[in-house]
Amino acid sequence: MSSSEQHYAFETLAIHAGQEADPQTGAVVTPIYQVSTYKQDGVGGLRGGYEYSRSANPTRTALEQNLAALDGGRRGLAFASGLAAEDCLLRTVTKPGDHIVIPNDAYGGTFRLFAKVLTRWGVEWSVANTHDPESVRAQVRPNTKVIWVETPSNPLLGITDVSAVAHIAHESGALLVVDNTFASPYLQQPLALGADVVVYSTTKYMGGHSDVVGGALVAGDVTLGDELAYHQNAMGAVAGPFDAWLVMRGIKTLGVRMDRHSENAARVADFLAGHAKVSEVLYPGLPSHAGHEIAAKQMKAFGGMVSFRHKDGEEAAVQVCNRAELFTLGESLGGVESLIEHPGRMTHASVAGSPLEVPADLVRLSVGIESVGDLLADLAQALG
Repeated sequence: MSSSEQHYAFETLAIHAGQEADPQTGAVVTPIYQVSTYKQDGVGGLRGGYEYSRSANPTRTALEQNLAALDGGRRGLAFASGLAAEDCLLRTVTKPGDHIVIPNDAYGGTFRLFAKVLTRWGVEWSVANTHDPESVRAQVRPNTKVIWVETPSNPLLGITDVSAVAHIAHESGALLVVDNTFASPYLQQPLALGADVVVYSTTKYMGGHSDVVGGALVAGDVTLGDELAYHQNAMGAVAGPFDAWLVMRGIKTLGVRMDRHSENAARVADFLAGHAKVSEVLYPGLPSHAGHEIAAKQMKAFGGMVSFRHKDGEEAAVQVCNRAELFTLGESLGGVESLIEHPGRMTHASVAGSPLEVPADLVRLSVGIESVGDLLADLAQALG
């Protein structure tokens, strides 16, 4: 982030950081540099630092500068997917024989990466309730290199005290990684709370329109950022220029969208909390939520994700998903349209039988920005 950008508010940075007008034409939107290679100014003379688009591309550079500015980081990196970002990070900062503390509530694909891929590479892991700092401390070993958290978590909407866990990580010589996908940098700033790296699936709220797949890392340290950039190039799972452009397009309206997502989700959570067929509502904006006070301290608002448990069990939860009409039955989240899913049979099927297994009666909602009255009516008819 340049010194001239440091005083701007988030909404201004979202539109302008890394996205100066094109010097040749004056275009106010960053062009899509759909190019693989670049003419060099003599052997080894890179023009503006560009030689090959795996290593760097001007559209991706604009996005990466924007990402760093939004999170207050020193280096932003854009990837082909959230899992590609996670894989690059983990293979950069760990080696065979190292240990990672992972959360007991996390995206199923992240768990699969730990349990089925890194394990074969010789990286050990153990599970902690990251919403309890002492549970995290109990799992730290001499060879622990990373403590990984999601907050809010997927799909149980648990809240981790980032500052407390950062202290535990740093006193043991480990890095704290925060998956900030559910909150987005608009609602939460993990680096300012002590995290070392922030992870995103930019497919979700950053893109915001269910039309792009991408991932990102933002590092708070220059040296670590440079190491991640080296591995990004060496491993190659980079965001293409059009995908980078789509994410930038989404980020421009991130603030206003997150405000509406949060407002609608709060109304949905209140409605579900009073429904006779709902046994529990999981939303950090509810005062009854175990992490409400911490979320209120470290988040600007409580986000657009709501999960709930059906009092009549798994089949009843599945039928709610099937009966919903305005809430589209589908995986993913964070788009302008509302989605509904059954985590146990869909996004989190890969954690079945593990310490991360989710309740069978759980339904997860990604609350969109439609009229909240229409959303509440749809949930009422789906619940019956």
